[in-house]
Amino acid sequence: LCKLDHTNVLEGDSMDQDVESPVAIHQPKLPKQARDDLPRHISRDRTKRKIQRYVRKDGKCNVHHGNVRETYRYLTDIFTTLVDLKWRFNLLIFVMVYTVTWLFFGMIWWLIAYIRGDMDHIEDPSWTPCVTNLNGFVSAFLFSIETETTIGYGYRVITDKCPEGIILLLIQSVLGSIVNAFMVGCMFVKISQPKKRAETLVFSTHAVISMRDGKLCLMFRVGDLRNSHIVEASIRAKLIKSKQTSEGEFIPLNQTDINVGYYTGDDRLFLVSPLIISHEINQQSPFWEISKAQLPKEELEIVVILEGMVEATGMTCQARSSYVTSEILWGYRFTPVLTLEDGFYEVDYNSFHETYETSTPSLSAKELAELASRAELPLSWSVSSKLNQHAELETEEEEKNVEEQTERNGDVANLENESKV
Repeated sequence: LCKLDHTNVLEGDSMDQDVESPVAIHQPKLPKQARDDLPRHISRDRTKRKIQRYVRKDGKCNVHHGNVRETYRYLTDIFTTLVDLKWRFNLLIFVMVYTVTWLFFGMIWWLIAYIRGDMDHIEDPSWTPCVTNLNGFVSAFLFSIETETTIGYGYRVITDKCPEGIILLLIQSVLGSIVNAFMVGCMFVKISQPKKRAETLVFSTHAVISMRDGKLCLMFRVGDLRNSHIVEASIRAKLIKSKQTSEGEFIPLNQTDINVGYYTGDDRLFLVSPLIISHEINQQSPFWEISKAQLPKEELEIVVILEGMVEATGMTCQARSSYVTSEILWGYRFTPVLTLEDGFYEVDYNSFHETYETSTPSLSAKELAELASRAELPLSWSVSSKLNQHAELETEEEEKNVEEQTERNGDVANLENESKV
């Protein structure tokens, strides 16, 4: 068994915070003349610019469907439509459905009694009514409730002399069972939805970019506040950014996959303690050409999706969050939250969102790769220079050998002359 002590759980305000705008540079309090003399482009850059999110920090999608003319499609899947309704509308429909069915069948019971003349023979002991002790619409309505809910107080009872009442009793019993199954099932599904479970799955308020194992990486942190774990947890990330194709087509809010370990299996998580999800910025990454100076100018949003099954219910749960450019910190890392105590590991959620600055180059990953490739050129130059030096040494050795050979030839000639003398 994994022993983890989740202490200092995040407060609700920190979990539900929604940063809707980037870090704005506030206009300094200058005299009016000085403010008027500021360049226009500076004043325009310093104005607070609102960022429209695609997915909010709490995971709700900021998309509204308008001008939907084929509204009948919602009625074809009435069960899902009722489940998706808000609680106040769902409870209102729940009460209205039962009330309408009780009133409808109560009206029919009253009509049967009225047509048969039971109302005219209420005090006649020799008359056999369709339903005993039914003397008006109110008693018919109460009998309808007793029939559909199978209460059976025993005061109002249908007799065997009323075939139309027996047929109506069968119809109301069957339709009542269908209404019960439909409405109770709808309420059960709505109550057991795993949306509330996603509220205990937290994401860091910021994403960071720093070096990891010699490579520039984009990172964010996820955690689970509950002791019951998420089974088969997996993480995905999407880049939401408008683009224009080479043909001139404008694609708003284009979605691009961000690899967070799909090919290596790192996207499948064992979420017992908070984990840092890393995306390596390589040639396939959409951040390949983005540098520290260019990042604030980009209009993009990173949507992260955590999926898994709830251990207690077995239902699939999904938690979402997003990061805009103002929430991506360049040159930072996450503060460690896991410590080893006496016999267990402790998670300090007070430090879950905390980061600290680290030494990180401000260049893009592409520029870093180009610098690394240039740094390898002197190696080839050194090899060629060594080859040239080796050739020069060989030439000098050959020249020395020639000189020694000539000296030897001269010595041999001198010896021959001396012998002749």
